[in-house]
Amino acid sequence: MPFKKNTAAITTYGDHEVIRPENKLRGYASDTPLEAGEEDPVARAERALAELSGDFPDWMDDECERLDKARNTIVQRGIDESNKMALFHGAHDIKGQAATLGFPAVAAVADSLCRLIEFTPTPQRIPLTLINQHVDAVRAIYREYSRSDAVELAAQLNHKLREVTDHFLVEENKGRPDIIEQITG
Repeated sequence: MPFKKNTAAITTYGDHEVIRPENKLRGYASDTPLEAGEEDPVARAERALAELSGDFPDWMDDECERLDKARNTIVQRGIDESNKMALFHGAHDIKGQAATLGFPAVAAVADSLCRLIEFTPTPQRIPLTLINQHVDAVRAIYREYSRSDAVELAAQLNHKLREVTDHFLVEENKGRPDIIEQITG
């Protein structure tokens, strides 16, 4: 089934812009005609999302707090399997939910943190500074999302973090060409 192209809606005001991310839901729906009287499931889902959308910033705030708590546990106790997975799951959930919650630019930094955790063979060697930079970047991008240049700044920040993360991962995975290919590919 071909996907219909959606684009983000941008409303510009004097001192800020409001960006509504594209809605890809319609592209996943069947193009089978509806029965008479049958409600469009996509329209129903869009209404449900619209009703919940007022809660999205609170949910994103909760996710950022969860990620920060996982980071603080690592800073206080060091990395073990349990708190490594708490950090990974916090970042992974943000990566997956950021666009739905209205903060798509946060996803790339969360993805970079997931990659850092996933591809480091000895997690205890991950520099705390690099973990802190990722978590602080997620929180800062979310906090400053209403700025007109937030998406551009998020992209620049992610680019730098990804560069540093990839360099670290390549060094940590010397002798593992299959992993290096995944990192750099």
